[in-house]
Amino acid sequence: MTTPIAHYALIGDTRTAALIGRDGSIDWLCLPSFDGEACFAALLGDPANGRWLLAPQGEYTSRRGYVPGTLTLVTTFETPTGAAEVVEFMPITAGRRDVVRRVRGLRGTVTFEHEFVVRFGYGRYRPWMHRVPDFSDLGGDEMLVAVAGPQALGLRGPVLPHPLDGRHVSQVPVSAGQEQTFTLTWWPSHQAPPAPLDVARSLHATQEAFRAWSHRSTYTGPYREAVATSLVVLRALTDAETGGIVAAPTTSLPEAIGGARNWDYRYCWLRDAALTLTAFLESGYRHETRVWREWLLRAIAGDPADMRIMYGIDGRRDLPEVELTHLPGYAASTPVRVGNAAAGQQQKDVLGEVMIALHEARRRGLPEDPDSWALQVALVDHLADTWDEPDQGLWEIRGPARRFTHSGAMAWAALDRAVQAVESTAGTADPLSGPLDRWRAVRTQIREAVLTRGVSAAGHFTQHDDTQEVDAALLLLAPIGFVAADDPRYLATVARIERDLMPDGFVRRYRTDSGVDGPSGAENPFLACSFWLVSAYALTGRAKDAQALMERLLAVRTDLGLLAEEYDPTTRTFAGNYPQAFSHLALIDAAHTLSRTGDAPQVATSSH
Repeated sequence: MTTPIAHYALIGDTRTAALIGRDGSIDWLCLPSFDGEACFAALLGDPANGRWLLAPQGEYTSRRGYVPGTLTLVTTFETPTGAAEVVEFMPITAGRRDVVRRVRGLRGTVTFEHEFVVRFGYGRYRPWMHRVPDFSDLGGDEMLVAVAGPQALGLRGPVLPHPLDGRHVSQVPVSAGQEQTFTLTWWPSHQAPPAPLDVARSLHATQEAFRAWSHRSTYTGPYREAVATSLVVLRALTDAETGGIVAAPTTSLPEAIGGARNWDYRYCWLRDAALTLTAFLESGYRHETRVWREWLLRAIAGDPADMRIMYGIDGRRDLPEVELTHLPGYAASTPVRVGNAAAGQQQKDVLGEVMIALHEARRRGLPEDPDSWALQVALVDHLADTWDEPDQGLWEIRGPARRFTHSGAMAWAALDRAVQAVESTAGTADPLSGPLDRWRAVRTQIREAVLTRGVSAAGHFTQHDDTQEVDAALLLLAPIGFVAADDPRYLATVARIERDLMPDGFVRRYRTDSGVDGPSGAENPFLACSFWLVSAYALTGRAKDAQALMERLLAVRTDLGLLAEEYDPTTRTFAGNYPQAFSHLALIDAAHTLSRTGDAPQVATSSH
């Protein structure tokens, strides 16, 4: 039986992450990084594709939660014979990749089923399993080692599981007051295994690191708990070593069950990362922007014409998309894909999001450095020459390239922020220079083109210049300052989106049956778009509608406060990759917008 996406918890060490079901099964873990190969891939198949189960035998109930401000998961299991607590986390330890699962008896005796199935290569390859001497403080005298090619995993614990039909299984009884701790450690197979982990010290250090980061938030507005949780999720999806920010830790969770819209999100989209940085900046975080800006310099370095819309965590550019035919897919949704062909697309909106984020960083006191500004000048100059070329747009359309209205507006935003940077620093000790007259002229040209080609006869903005259809991305035109929130064209667009894209109380990206995007099949409402409508309501003075939609959206979060990419209102289930950075950053932005506007309308202004 397929585990609902919402039943999964996230744990991570800011280098990779694991998903743990309510049934105590780790069904997804990629090593040694977010975009590494999965060694537990039951999420996209079945237990034979790899999982690590630790759950009570027989009937039980459970409740779970994170230690506040952290990703330390605490689950309490109640059984007819007793109760026990499981603490699970991934230590933030330089140079290591570990998963810790500590079981503590609370009442009576609870017997846990322990099943360990390692399959490297996304659930494909059965490893060589053997035991080696390992005198550790966990109480055992052996370590169970799995090796396949370049990777090795070692399981340590007081009682290791024994082989049975391609699995390793055992029973773990825990009585009140007893503790049983298991650790899983990854290392390159040609090296010696790392020393045993000091679990108590690692738990304390990891929790303190997450809590210290969480306490840096300056957000004091409404929905604080939801914002705090979303910030921790975004922190977990930020690679601590490189500064890259992944869109999600998963691949191929379907946008509609049984459908083919299954994509790999374990990479760094410039757009998603820039929007994440804006959410961080709004919440009081600046260091992350500096680190990501350095990542950006490394990733984009070279000819501006070669800028990609997405990169690997380490900044690599080639992310070939292949299908894994050995995996049946989540709920039989195929194909299962790794890599992403969208890496080669043109998306003219991307530099707009990047320039907005860097503009916010400057505005909030992060000093510009010469290399960073030189890169921005080169990128904006290139955009000034190419902005009018058709592209695949925000949604990575796999149909014909179009002149998308949102892409044009975001190109305008890139030029606008570049102009503001030069104008605002003129006469200061560290002025920024650029071809100001040219940028101003192109900015005006873009605006006039969008307002001419991207508005329907009915007076609303259109998805692209060959259609009368709307697109939820048009909700962003007021927040970025392209038009005022009380502009009749924007108000008409909001109304049209409510009519065409919101049949069930949540917002879809666009109508897939219009044939614009290429792939077959439908998709569910997109949670980020619904949060964008919250902001649009707030900016246009519809405070009650904004609050009602915000609370409707928060109600669909999991018991741990997590959000997927999409939500099916009919079955009340999640769809798409999970947890999704786009959904969480849009939640944060909506909360900030509500905090700024209160009950009064706020009119956005542009600087043209």
